Amino acid sequence: MKIAVVGTGYVGLVTGTCLAETGNDVVCVDIDADKVQRMKNGIVPIYEPHLDVIFERNIKQNRLSFTTNLEEAVKDATIIFLALPTPPGEDGSADLSYVLGVAEDLGKIITDYKIIIDKSTVPVGTAEKVHHAVAKNAKVDFDIVSNPEFLREGFAVDDFLKPDRVVIGTSSEKAKEILEELYKPYVRQGNPIIFMDEKSAELTKYAANAFLATKITFMNEIANFCEKVGADVDSVRAGIGSDTRIGKRFLFPGIGYGGSCFPKDVQALAKSGKEEGYEFQILDSVMRVNHEQKTALMPKIKEYFNGDIKGKKVALWGLAFKPDTDDIREAPALYLIDELVKEGAKVSAYDPEAMANVQERIGDKISYALDAYDACDGADFLVIATEWSVFRNPDFAKMSAKLKNKIVFDGRNLYDLDYMIKQGYTYISIGRNKIIVE
Repeated sequence: MKIAVVGTGYVGLVTGTCLAETGNDVVCVDIDADKVQRMKNGIVPIYEPHLDVIFERNIKQNRLSFTTNLEEAVKDATIIFLALPTPPGEDGSADLSYVLGVAEDLGKIITDYKIIIDKSTVPVGTAEKVHHAVAKNAKVDFDIVSNPEFLREGFAVDDFLKPDRVVIGTSSEKAKEILEELYKPYVRQGNPIIFMDEKSAELTKYAANAFLATKITFMNEIANFCEKVGADVDSVRAGIGSDTRIGKRFLFPGIGYGGSCFPKDVQALAKSGKEEGYEFQILDSVMRVNHEQKTALMPKIKEYFNGDIKGKKVALWGLAFKPDTDDIREAPALYLIDELVKEGAKVSAYDPEAMANVQERIGDKISYALDAYDACDGADFLVIATEWSVFRNPDFAKMSAKLKNKIVFDGRNLYDLDYMIKQGYTYISIGRNKIIVE
């Protein structure tokens, strides 16, 4: 099939590349001419495992191309994916100006039947708004479809090529038949393509992310309570995760969720509720608790150092909001950096992929290490903010030689308590017993 993807951010680029991988001819559109030229030259503008391989392959085989010209991109396309930003406004609502602006432009330039798909995460009722925006100028038939993405950063290529499910919201039988054919190669193992109305599809994405954010936040609250009563959150997690009604995933406590989806989507769903006169009391609590959780290590750090960390050097491992991505949106590490610097500490950070993005965001507010051990050189203590695999089994002898003090504040519970005792570390994590070595 001939496909256009409007927007080459995280969702758009993964979508376009993976659609090309199954033999479709895909043109990706972006207004950033420099970015388009870099992609034409084979440079992937985001970090996502395995994306570079299929990106390069499909460019070479002429199935994946890039342009700044919207009319050129959609001229021969039957299907147009809108993968545009929907950033939160000051009130938490999703900003639809990019989506609706492109929709109006499409109405002026389409000359035959098109399926226009909302791939971006959008509030309930957006499909109607997009239809109205296109219809203002369109002189041909078209269908508007809601087809939300469920891509996990770090696993996005696998998630697209082998999805748990494909959700398609449409009232058009013609669009349904075409999209069922489009997605058949991705569900050969029997996972479902679920058809529903447009509003239900839009809400499905928000509901899924809000539920997972709630599950994470609930576990963080349990971890905080474990510290109060002397229970061990690892044991509690194993005990409840073995219940098939609950499941094992998203039960790992830590210093809160971040990224491009959970914070924005929970906020947007809560705002949508208020617009309809409905109060999502659970979501209000989730947002408040998660905000507090991002700096949950700070009281532990200040307590250990009797309230004074001024002048101390802090090694910080992890800047991305999660491993296997360079995405720093709403990353807990950034909140910790703000608090540490505010208290007069000097931060030396290392992250395998996200340092350039952080430096672009905050400049020389902190220093950036060559590797994990370089960050520890002369540091008074270590803080772990992201659970990159490279941090899971470090050379503790090398760490000990670099650190002034064998002290670790772990926001991701990477290490076994008994092992840290044997290593002679003061080790303070989330929801577990403190190890204090005098």
